[in-house]
Amino acid sequence: MKILIVQNKKGIGDLIIFLPFIEALAKKFETQVYLLVKENSKALDIVEDNKYIKEIIVLDRDNQSNNGIHEGVFGTLRLIKKLKQYKFDKIFIFNSSLRFNLIAKLCYIKDIYQYPLFFKKNQNITLAAQKFLESKMGIKVKSDPQILVDEKKVNSVKFSNNISSNEKNILLGIGGSGSTKRIPAITFLKFMNFCDENYKCRFFLATGKLHEEQIILDEILNSKFKQKCIRLDNLRLKETLPYIKNCNISICNDSSFSHLSAALGIPTIVLMADTPIIYGSYSPRMHPILPDGVKEVKHDTLGKDKINAQKIYEKFEFLIN
Repeated sequence: MKILIVQNKKGIGDLIIFLPFIEALAKKFETQVYLLVKENSKALDIVEDNKYIKEIIVLDRDNQSNNGIHEGVFGTLRLIKKLKQYKFDKIFIFNSSLRFNLIAKLCYIKDIYQYPLFFKKNQNITLAAQKFLESKMGIKVKSDPQILVDEKKVNSVKFSNNISSNEKNILLGIGGSGSTKRIPAITFLKFMNFCDENYKCRFFLATGKLHEEQIILDEILNSKFKQKCIRLDNLRLKETLPYIKNCNISICNDSSFSHLSAALGIPTIVLMADTPIIYGSYSPRMHPILPDGVKEVKHDTLGKDKINAQKIYEKFEFLIN
């Protein structure tokens, strides 16, 4: 039996959120599944060691640039031609798109399971997936994604970087895809100062290459903590995973690193400045911090300057001990 799962959201976090549902279907039918995802989900790096996934099929489609090979009518025809070659028996579509419904039919896939059509707005990302699998397959799935990393890779990073269990090894996810999600460097520096006063620490700085992210990185590296920091921005995503796995705890913006950290089993404090709380609380290892004076965080909360370093440290103390 060949099963295709469609998860066409673009982010790393979105892919990680859907992992339990993908794995549940593989277990249900006792077979590895094929996964259709966008390249920027970084699925090839994240699920490299996942035994439930047979193959990643890249969906080359970007609604903003309109230059992917699967864009438009001709792009859809290319995608259909590609998928037909696999001769899938079943398809599970984790969205409400009519386009993918038609693609599945034109690929002659016998069994098509999909979210209700035309109900895209205001879907709770985890509840929608849970209801979908329970109603269609009778499967109850917990929202608890996990990523596996080869233990040899973890130990190799530990040895080559002299990572000691006598120190508090702390991941700082200082990057973020949007400017409203990126907490200022001064907030992280205040937190680092609290930690340094009470513990022997090392800080692993995780960020991307955007100019704005590099400014925050440089501000931290130019501080008194420079010798206690390891920068991870020059590594490929899959190369960062063993570093994260070696950490005791992480403090991250609402970014890919918060999702990766929690899925790797690390207690993760998520700084929720401008995104619905579900993205920082769906995992039992996630512990959200909201801006001061804010009871409910959502898009356009714009609270990055109101994240309190003292509150981060208090949550850190609670979790680390």
